[in-house]
Amino acid sequence: MSLFRDDGIVLRTQKLGEADRIITLLTRGHGRVRAVARGVRRTKSKFGARLEPFSHVDVQFYARGSELIGRGLPLCTQSETIAAYGGGIVTDYARYTAGTAMLETAERFTDHEGEPAVQQYLLLVGGLRTLARGEHEPHLVLDAFLLRSLAVNGYAPSFDSCARCGLPGPNRFFSVGAGGVTCGDCRVPGSVVPSSEAIGLLSALLTGDWETADACEARHVREGSGLVAAYLHWHLERGLRSLRYVEK
Repeated sequence: MSLFRDDGIVLRTQKLGEADRIITLLTRGHGRVRAVARGVRRTKSKFGARLEPFSHVDVQFYARGSELIGRGLPLCTQSETIAAYGGGIVTDYARYTAGTAMLETAERFTDHEGEPAVQQYLLLVGGLRTLARGEHEPHLVLDAFLLRSLAVNGYAPSFDSCARCGLPGPNRFFSVGAGGVTCGDCRVPGSVVPSSEAIGLLSALLTGDWETADACEARHVREGSGLVAAYLHWHLERGLRSLRYVEK
């Protein structure tokens, strides 16, 4: 038996038996981890409330053998709260739905348990912190998180140079299959012609230019969100269940 300690974000929970839960976390050092937390559904549980979605926690695991991810699920034996982001998220519908989509995205991009995904972890921590503080509109925070998650996983879209031939922009056409904007010569069937404002918004969200993003008109924000959803759907091969509930 071995003890492991890591910090992570609780992605979701599942009931197990009468009083236990299976906790899914995205951790800094071990990537996505599923663990059993015994007795946390009892009213006298000392740390059950800390293991709720959106919580940033320091966790101790107890596992068989010398590896955290082995033949069976490890036990979560201790947890300490680092940041309770849920308090600033679950009381607001727009923040809650955006946050839920962020958790689902993080889980989908870390489909192999035990493989470190530090960049995805740091993106999630930063995204939830921004969401909980209400620094920007929730749907903008979500779209920025989705674009950056795609980028760190090798699917960064191009919003300036042609995604096929590299012709410097601005380029008019956008294709999810081509990897972003394309020039007229590289245009593929099914391409769309979004407004320059929507493309500028997505570029700003990807690079962290919040001054530009916050000043964008609502119609261009909706247009940009549609492009992000289509691009994410293409690369994940199926959409996010939670994305349909996000307010635009």
